[in-house]
Amino acid sequence: MNETPASAPPRIEANGLTKRFSGVTVVDGVSFLVEPGQILGLIGPNGAGKTTLFNLMSGVLKPDAGRLVVNGTEATGLPPHRLARLGLVRTFQLARELDKLTVLENVLLAAPANAGETLTGALFRPAATRRDERAATERAREVLALVSLSDHEAKLASNLSGGQKKLLEMARCLMAEADTILLDEIAAGVAPHLVDEIALLIQRLNREHGKTFVIIEHNIGFIRALASRVVVMATGRVLAEGSFAHVSANPAVVESYLGQAA
Repeated sequence: MNETPASAPPRIEANGLTKRFSGVTVVDGVSFLVEPGQILGLIGPNGAGKTTLFNLMSGVLKPDAGRLVVNGTEATGLPPHRLARLGLVRTFQLARELDKLTVLENVLLAAPANAGETLTGALFRPAATRRDERAATERAREVLALVSLSDHEAKLASNLSGGQKKLLEMARCLMAEADTILLDEIAAGVAPHLVDEIALLIQRLNREHGKTFVIIEHNIGFIRALASRVVVMATGRVLAEGSFAHVSANPAVVESYLGQAA
């Protein structure tokens, strides 16, 4: 596993994040930390504000109030591509693959900038461009091997199963070289054997590659098995946080969510 310096700042600092739509407060002053190397589960009933919070943390939406700090850098309101440069990327509940491109091409699109992506580089640095393209293709194939999609690299992304599309989204996150990955319902609609494969992949990326994860998931067993810490949301606010055992013993959590989830 990659070692993180003891003095490293939190991967994510959310402080009072708030979002309103048409006068309705959907995320209401949410604050929490995500430490390096942590797997944090974000759970709560439908309508709790979890996905809106992810949209604030990933730059899809700008908060009406509050601050976001990523790896020690002020990141409030930054767009997704700027957050990716800071090391923070996400997947979506409904996979957003480019279905007319191959699996390999989808992963290559997430590669950090190379010389050929600028006019000057393309015209005057052809050797550097070819070198970067070869390196990106090699790295993309390493990533596909890591997520068990090597045998599918030439397929159109539209021909993957639902679970394979979720793995492809994770591959693109890895290709972007992010150290923190937000996973939105990564197990939803996925065959049980692939759910187990995804869980093992997350554990491996965390332990061997030092990746930090924040996971929204309604599959409570998935969160229980993976998360070292859990944040429970209800009506746009943080209801409880701590270990899974701690939050699952909280009567308010049982009443608002775990009772119905069971």
